[in-house]
Amino acid sequence: MEMNLAKVYVIIFVVGILSIIGYGAKYYYDTTQNRIAVLTKNNATLTAAAETAEKSITALKSNIDKMAKLNSKLQVKLQKAESYGDELRSKLSKLNLVVEAFKDSKVLEGKMNGASANLWRGIMEETGNTNKYDNPIWLQRPDSTGGNKNSDQSRTNNDSSGGQTETITTD
Repeated sequence: MEMNLAKVYVIIFVVGILSIIGYGAKYYYDTTQNRIAVLTKNNATLTAAAETAEKSITALKSNIDKMAKLNSKLQVKLQKAESYGDELRSKLSKLNLVVEAFKDSKVLEGKMNGASANLWRGIMEETGNTNKYDNPIWLQRPDSTGGNKNSDQSRTNNDSSGGQTETITTD
């Protein structure tokens, strides 16, 4: 009986070992499957994020190209504006507005209003305002004694070119 009892213990021991190994294998399988499911889900999320990042990069490159083109256009416009400013400074340095104001203030007022109206129209056009609005109120003041009332572009003897302006030099 002792031999039978020893066989029973050995069988119980072997069955216990096999049960532990079977439970361990099932645990490993279940945790591996869960890990695979989590990694698959994470991979899908990362793939979507990578696609979004690629689209963003493409859009940014496109925007960079657009901005570079717009920047170069703005640079050209800036250079034109600076050259126009230099031209105006040159013209103003040749004028003696004080003498002209004493000589015929109404003509000077007309010239100034006309030039202001042209500047106003230019600002309106450059800012994309294509509506034809009247000049601002400060340029529409009635003038009963001659000057340029409406700052019409076809004005006569009221141009702001400075061609008829006298310059006085003092030594």
